[in-house]
Amino acid sequence: MRVITSAHGFSDALEAERAVGRRVGLVPTMGALHAGHRSLVTRAAAECDVVAVTVFVNPLQFDKADDLARYPRDLDGDVLQAAEAGATIVFAPPVHEMYPGFPAPVATSVHVEAVGDVLEGASRPGHFDGVATVVAKLCSLAGRSRVYFGEKDFQQLAVVRRMATDLSLPVDIVACPTVREDDGLALSSRNVRLGPPDRAAAVALSRALDAGAALVEVGQRDPALVGAAMEAVLQATDGVSPDYAVAVDAATLASPAVLAGAVRLLVAATVGPVRLIDNVGLVVVGADELHSPTATSAVGVS
Repeated sequence: MRVITSAHGFSDALEAERAVGRRVGLVPTMGALHAGHRSLVTRAAAECDVVAVTVFVNPLQFDKADDLARYPRDLDGDVLQAAEAGATIVFAPPVHEMYPGFPAPVATSVHVEAVGDVLEGASRPGHFDGVATVVAKLCSLAGRSRVYFGEKDFQQLAVVRRMATDLSLPVDIVACPTVREDDGLALSSRNVRLGPPDRAAAVALSRALDAGAALVEVGQRDPALVGAAMEAVLQATDGVSPDYAVAVDAATLASPAVLAGAVRLLVAATVGPVRLIDNVGLVVVGADELHSPTATSAVGVS
């Protein structure tokens, strides 16, 4: 395991790997690694010859200074977990290495319109500018590679895909399934801040998604009604303050008139002191096929 802290050193290390014919996998993280991150590293190691994990708590994607200050940090633990999952390089730069002159405003940033402006983008203005900016920098430093992201942060994945395409970055974006606890809670670095009562209440997010998916499965195609059913589950849970609960087109994140094709159900809520998000994907067939006696399945869940 090599821990690299300089941008040039990181870029040179991966260029040297490609020079001898090795395929590079990149797993960007903000540290506080958990089983979800490890699943990304494990998949990258299965598909690539060398895997680099980045550990950088990116200040540009935090709209509140106290949220940034409280974000969990454990570089030694992250290095150990990355190595055990199959990584050989950890890039852990200090803030000034990524943003010279910080905390002075960063002069150049990346904004992804449409998919970056709704949902999390609306609730946390500037958040996805920070995400897109740091991922663009990391991909530029890493060079040609496969870059692994979890579907748990589905809107982030959509933003990164759009950004990589529009900027012609030499990377392939690979989406990996959400990893969950046995009770359904999606793994997140923020979960460590949940006390026992809040941890129990947080399962409401996955239960809300289950309720929405069940409604679609029995034939509901109105996104507003599906969203209302999910929000009702969140509202009914003590300690949970909903932000949004929506059923949208998976590609555009816009609300369609009728749910069809690739659909994403997304929820966000504050549980105790922590804001959590979750989502699930559905493949919805047309209403005529749904009621056909030869149809075997109306909805597929991913």
